[in-house]
Amino acid sequence: MNKRVNTVLGPVAADELGVVAVHEALLSVIPGAEHAYDVTIDRAAIFERLAGKLDEFRRHGGGTIVDSTGMFHGRDVRLYEALSRSTGVHIVASTGMGPEEMLGGYFLTPQTNPPTPWSAEMFADLFAREVTEGMVVPRVERRGGAGLVATAADRAGMTATEESLFRGAAQAALATGVPVSIRYGADAVRELDIVLGERLPAGRVVVGGLDRTDAAGSGAPLDVARRGAFVALDHVGRDDDGAYLTDRDRAALVAELVDAGHADRILLSSSAIGAAKGQPDDALPYSHVLSGFVPLLMSHGLGDADVRRLLVDNPRELLSTVS
Repeated sequence: MNKRVNTVLGPVAADELGVVAVHEALLSVIPGAEHAYDVTIDRAAIFERLAGKLDEFRRHGGGTIVDSTGMFHGRDVRLYEALSRSTGVHIVASTGMGPEEMLGGYFLTPQTNPPTPWSAEMFADLFAREVTEGMVVPRVERRGGAGLVATAADRAGMTATEESLFRGAAQAALATGVPVSIRYGADAVRELDIVLGERLPAGRVVVGGLDRTDAAGSGAPLDVARRGAFVALDHVGRDDDGAYLTDRDRAALVAELVDAGHADRILLSSSAIGAAKGQPDDALPYSHVLSGFVPLLMSHGLGDADVRRLLVDNPRELLSTVS
């Protein structure tokens, strides 16, 4: 059976993905920024900026970008279709939302009597429809199927609404066959267990942010890998004043996980933002893992086969739709 992956241009064979950047952002708009007096949304300029970054990614050997921003952070399906056609880079877009502070009031107090936050089942239905019926272009249409359900929790600790989001994301993934990406809040293992509690197999889950210094210090990457979920070290190229590991320390963590027998659970990305609105521009290229980080991995004893597993084989396994 040929494994398939949902891209913005339709399903493609999983073997066609090539090198995958599994956690990036194309257009990232802080919700509401598009209405600010000092923010301009020039689609032509945004297209040129993103096309240049995707072309550079492809020149370094990249094949697929996963935009894991979810529903309300600037996702523009028509723009992504045009970019994919122009550059030849596959683009996998995502449904999902979170953390709670980034949700609109509609999802926190919808028109029910009495007003109550959305249940896990309501989130699951919303996300699943974006996979099976197409992603919503607000007030216009649906286009393409999401290839991933992405959600996130608050670093101060998961809220009740965020637990509903995580459970709903897991239910949607179980119903549609696409994977789930969770950006953990305060406790990666506990939050992973909430998702697994919905009977979603661990191999369909990626836990992001595990190159945070607090995650590495607690042993969370190894604990997540032992449970069978994917470990995303997805801030390669950043240390953010000590909030994240340096690339040198990331490379050492990759080597540690490989030595522990978890090479098939590791994913790498940079969380780079191609075009930012309402937040500072991001100079980090999508190609940084290939151009700057792979040499560090080699210096820790990883070979070509190991690198291919991390950048090609593991993302392909995660993103392939399970029927």
